[in-house]
Amino acid sequence: MKVLFAAAECAPFFKTGGLGDVVGALPKELAKKGVETVVVLPFYTLMPDKYQAQLEDCFSFEVAVGWRKQYCGIKKLQLDEVTYYFIDNLYYFGRERIYDFYDDGERFAFFQLAVIEMMERVDFIPDVLHVNDYHTAMIPFLLKEKFSWINAYQDIRTVLTIHNIGFQGWYSRDILPDLFGMGTERYDDGTVRLNDCLNFMKAGILYADRITTVSPSYSEEIKTPAFGCGLEVILRMETGKLSGIVNGIDYQTNDPENDPYLPFTFSKSDLSGKEKNKQDLQKAFGLPERKDVPLISVVSRLTTQKGFDLVLAEMDNLLQFDVQFVLLGTGEPDFENGFRHFAQRYPDKCAAAITFDLALAQKMYAAADIFLMPSAFEPCGLSQMMAMRYGTLPVVHEIGGLKDTVIPYNPITSAGTGFGFQDFTPFNLMQALKQAVQLYQENQTVWQQLVQQAMAKDFSWDQSSDAYIDVYNQIRA
Repeated sequence: MKVLFAAAECAPFFKTGGLGDVVGALPKELAKKGVETVVVLPFYTLMPDKYQAQLEDCFSFEVAVGWRKQYCGIKKLQLDEVTYYFIDNLYYFGRERIYDFYDDGERFAFFQLAVIEMMERVDFIPDVLHVNDYHTAMIPFLLKEKFSWINAYQDIRTVLTIHNIGFQGWYSRDILPDLFGMGTERYDDGTVRLNDCLNFMKAGILYADRITTVSPSYSEEIKTPAFGCGLEVILRMETGKLSGIVNGIDYQTNDPENDPYLPFTFSKSDLSGKEKNKQDLQKAFGLPERKDVPLISVVSRLTTQKGFDLVLAEMDNLLQFDVQFVLLGTGEPDFENGFRHFAQRYPDKCAAAITFDLALAQKMYAAADIFLMPSAFEPCGLSQMMAMRYGTLPVVHEIGGLKDTVIPYNPITSAGTGFGFQDFTPFNLMQALKQAVQLYQENQTVWQQLVQQAMAKDFSWDQSSDAYIDVYNQIRA
């Protein structure tokens, strides 16, 4: 089986979030299982030099972006049994960041057209073309409506993975002729129109052979008005081809026994290194070095979506308890300033690093006792799985992928891998935190049992990649 991934970002070359992690990990896992896997990405000049040095220049051709004739260079890199192709155009991709430009519609129109026109030229016609989020969601539509005359493409099947339905690609009707060089029939008859706009994501949902999301719960949630962002009716209509597959995490990168960022490595059978990491982190943040105090950590973008309005509402209350709280992240100024305020007000209990630091993030996953992740919505989430891999118990809002990956503690049976709350209010968040803190302080035997249960969970890509292979086989049958 041949599979081609098209996406806007991919670790380790460039990423802004979970999309980059998935496109970085899933193709590698598929390749290990004998799937011939190719990944196509924009060539952002942000790519680290060590990877740029390995790129092979293949050839170039022109892509018609409407009336524009745009240069398209093809670069190639072989890594971990996966072939990566990069679409090179400095005008579109030689910028200081990946997204949020006035011409993103044009940039990703060019990219999608280039992906399709590249396949024959590199002699890789996939059985399955797997597209991701709105940046590539028009490809299934283009294959059927613009490029259907190419015989070699007739049997390509398409999968669209929705990583976050909040980003859909809303553009004017004129984009179809102006950027894609097409007529407006499918807009005028309502097929790809939503709220008087061309909607990339809607086109992908209707034209892809299968749709996946990054957790089973999220695949149900997006069929409701609360989470569907206007596409819930379309998703209910297409529910027969929609399913959810939980993301995995990279077990090589996130390995408490071999993590190069940790001062002390440890394992499920020997947690002594975890205790030393806790002491090391307390020292780094200027907090009292105490083994007996529950250490709560947060590693996140500081946004409303991530639930930090709830956290700030309860910080005064939380810090009345015998706890320590450490936070790493950047985001909305009100949240950054709020956590700075509490760090100054409670210097022996609270510390905040308003920055992004990968090494520090890994230390915080590994050193803390409790990991706080109260997202308002969370398609999948990776941080809670990384925390459990390192024996740190998550406190989560039971939504989306958080609900699918964290088993709330049951005081009667001692089952569980973390703590949860259902109603999205400050009070319920605080109740879940209090349950975790009290258990840590009052019953270390049960606490350590939960740690063992959390570390025993399998969040590797092994199972998830099997589920994707099943999807691919179903649509090829």
